[in-house]
Amino acid sequence: MSNSKNVHVLETNVKVIEVDRDIYISLTDIARHKDSERSDYILQNWMRNRSTIEFIGLWEQIHNPGFKSIEFDGFKNDAGSNSFSMTPKRWIESTNAIGIISKKGRYGGSFAHQDIAFEFASWISAEFKLYLLKEFQRLKQDEFSRENLEWNVSRTLAKVNYQIHTDAVKNHLIPEDLSLRKQGFVYASEADLLNTALFGQTAKQWRDANPELKGNIRDAATLEQLVVLSNMESFNSELLKQNLPADERVVILNRLAIDQMRILISNKDVKKLTQSLAGGKAND
Repeated sequence: MSNSKNVHVLETNVKVIEVDRDIYISLTDIARHKDSERSDYILQNWMRNRSTIEFIGLWEQIHNPGFKSIEFDGFKNDAGSNSFSMTPKRWIESTNAIGIISKKGRYGGSFAHQDIAFEFASWISAEFKLYLLKEFQRLKQDEFSRENLEWNVSRTLAKVNYQIHTDAVKNHLIPEDLSLRKQGFVYASEADLLNTALFGQTAKQWRDANPELKGNIRDAATLEQLVVLSNMESFNSELLKQNLPADERVVILNRLAIDQMRILISNKDVKKLTQSLAGGKAND
């Protein structure tokens, strides 16, 4: 899912965002469905209930190793009393919670992990929760379909260029009298040269590090990596025609991978990616 989307539920726009690959839904927008002028009051009223504190506390205990259980126990004992009050800010700061977050700015407000947001929607109204679920499912399906199509297109492109790459390997690296078994080693070696330049590891190193995953290192590639891999296969074919040795080609291809991935991914991931690729190249 992209970083921010809106779903329209019973004449109410509800913001949906992605945080560290988890989906968070605006509690502020959900509260506006009940009372557009007093959304903060609606949210605080929900959070002062004992059942709410127990639910969001249990969620944190399951998903958050840094959750402060002692502070939570104190809130749970006081919840529901006439003097008890709770706000998202107080909950986050006191318990180190991650299930509810606050964002500042014009489009900010209180957001919660989808599990918690749907619980709040139930408290608002069963009808609202039902329609929110339906719109959320539609959003996820649309996003999945689009990303899956893009991934398949890039995967197909990479396969097409792979044929160009293998032909170049055959024409420039494999002697005519080489056995089929030894030819396979040459092809695998060239494939791993690309893997090392792009992923920072060989196919075997990836399998050893990810025994629980099906497929191979390229099946697990991102859309951006498949695009770059396709370009690398074409470029390596040209380098093979120039009879450049493998140790020189892997350096050139690694630089190409870093430069192209820097363009394709967000700035916050550039430093991590560059360090990963450079480290992988050096280790090999």
